[in-house]
Amino acid sequence: MGDQIATRDAFGQALSALGTAHGDVVALDGEVSDSTRSEFFAKEHPDRFFECYIAEQQMVAAAVGMQARGWVPFASTFAAFLTRAYDFVRMAAVGRANVNLVGSHAGVAIGPDGPSQMGLEDLAAFRAVHGSTVLYPCDANQTAWLVEAMADAAADSRGVRYLRTTRGATPVIYGPDERFPIGGSRVLRSSAADRVTIVAAGVTVHEALAAADRLAADGIAARVIDLYSVKPVDAAALREAAERTGCLITVEDHWPEGGLGDAVAEAFAGGGPVPRLVRLAVRNMPASATPEEQLRVAGIDADAIAAAARDLAA
Repeated sequence: MGDQIATRDAFGQALSALGTAHGDVVALDGEVSDSTRSEFFAKEHPDRFFECYIAEQQMVAAAVGMQARGWVPFASTFAAFLTRAYDFVRMAAVGRANVNLVGSHAGVAIGPDGPSQMGLEDLAAFRAVHGSTVLYPCDANQTAWLVEAMADAAADSRGVRYLRTTRGATPVIYGPDERFPIGGSRVLRSSAADRVTIVAAGVTVHEALAAADRLAADGIAARVIDLYSVKPVDAAALREAAERTGCLITVEDHWPEGGLGDAVAEAFAGGGPVPRLVRLAVRNMPASATPEEQLRVAGIDADAIAAAARDLAA
């Protein structure tokens, strides 16, 4: 608790441990294993690691073939590079394939690498895949548990599962024994006096918690929800928060189209009261800057969240 660890590091460590526990787990990577951290698996289980080089379509195709032969594949690359393989992902769903895909270096939070390396449309892309699961952890322990949950899901049901990881280190806020079921969420702050709900995932969870602290100093109580399961979404928790506070702010390191904000809005599409909804997302093409500067310029940092909450609570 309190350690600073990148979720991509936690993914690599968890995948390596999973490979030790399960001999049918295999890993594939698109020549960025030092960045995705699948290299941890490669060092421990070299006979079950497959270097696919800069051929993302072939990587996904190979993963589909391996699952057909009874293996449990985890294929990883930068989130932005998975767009090259999207047709293969779509056809994997058509063929009821059972594959786990991991996209690292997501969002503007990667900082100075610039927009060509930033996955900003991956949540939308994978949410659109039929029968898919989309997960976005905010800390190391949550990441490790979700890697295990993906492997368990592969034994119980078929489909494309996607895990979004972050380049930079984030604080560990969950203990090692906590569990995070697919389709769930976690309420991190709540009280009977809550006037607004902040819904975040991944890197923005930490910005949301900082914003809640600033709002509390102003006498505004804010509920914070970690929506780590972007698909399926925890509609019940969102509806309860809307009933209690009447207004929601979604904040995501992603384009506004098709990501966390849309997932939350869809939870209220089936009828019933609809809350006031403010959606913070990346709306302008990023440049090269530090992660902190990127979040600030995109309007998804703690200051921006607190400002939006003050407007709603006014």
